[in-house]
Amino acid sequence: MKRLTKTSILLLAAAFMLVLSACGGGSTTTTGGASGSTPAESSNNSGQAGGNDASPLAGKKIALVMQFNTGTFSAQYIEGVKDQAEKLGGTVQVFASDNKLDVMASNLDAAVNQGFDGILIDHGQAGALEAGINRAVSKGIPVVVFDADVKIPGVTVLQQDDQTLAEMTLEQLAEDAGGQGNIVKVWVAGFAPMERREVAFKAFQEKYPDIKVVSAFGNANNPALDTQAQMEAVLKQYKKGEITAVWAAWDEFAKGASRAIQQAGRTEIKVYGIDMSDEDLQMIQDPASPWVASAAVDPKDIGRVQVRYLYQKFNGDETEDMVVLEPAFVKREDLPAEKINTTQLHEHIEGWGSSEQGYTDWMRDLEASGSK
Repeated sequence: MKRLTKTSILLLAAAFMLVLSACGGGSTTTTGGASGSTPAESSNNSGQAGGNDASPLAGKKIALVMQFNTGTFSAQYIEGVKDQAEKLGGTVQVFASDNKLDVMASNLDAAVNQGFDGILIDHGQAGALEAGINRAVSKGIPVVVFDADVKIPGVTVLQQDDQTLAEMTLEQLAEDAGGQGNIVKVWVAGFAPMERREVAFKAFQEKYPDIKVVSAFGNANNPALDTQAQMEAVLKQYKKGEITAVWAAWDEFAKGASRAIQQAGRTEIKVYGIDMSDEDLQMIQDPASPWVASAAVDPKDIGRVQVRYLYQKFNGDETEDMVVLEPAFVKREDLPAEKINTTQLHEHIEGWGSSEQGYTDWMRDLEASGSK
């Protein structure tokens, strides 16, 4: 009995030593994995962290908080956001606010409370947004804003070059009108991009004193339908030959004005707009439409660029406080006779749909890795 007990003790001791040895070998591997590379290092190398492990940038949940999502421009912008996010392994939830700033502020709070990894903001006003953005930043949630006048450290703001957008269209109007005539202005206050476009319009009025504004209006609620109704009333007030052109500071305005003019048979009046979608392009290509030109940034590109800057923040990259998106100018005379969409527009309009802003080598690697 004594011999058997001693043998058992010796066997147990040997087994215990083997276990210790195995644990010691495993601890070396575990320590190496824990120290691993940072997301920036892993992404720069292969788009993956810790060898074969999934990228730390994969699976990000992104909230897109929008002031309004009216019209095809907004639809294509959302498409660009989702397309870029999915390529980088993320998912997007849209919070629409029906053009109500209090609802937008509540949606922003909801996105913060629900623990989204990052937040994108489309339009809005600083007074309604800053408290929610500050809460997000304090919780370590990165935020990238499009077309809202927000100035918060660490928050990147994207905006179109709105003054150039306005100048492009207004200069074309002046050239076509021979520097004189009566115009209708469709514009609305209270939006950062509109206010920037107004700066260019005031300069235009000083430059071309013989171009007179005979009517001005604009409503952001149901903008296309409201503009159409108001334009119909203006056309009844001014007879043929008394209006030279319409300047519309938003494509929804341009659509409404164009429909009213076309239905009234007043196509001697030309329309110049801002922004571009597939629907807008079809109208500009239509020889019977009064809408002849528009300045714009590809809405899909806007969404893609915004997502890229959010992922730079996810990755710990340094990002600019302000990113300006350069526009292109689309004129009917530069377009083919056959119908095209905005995906094909780059074949005819230089600078359209090819923005590389915000792209990095590690981001391309992450896309190529197929991390979803």
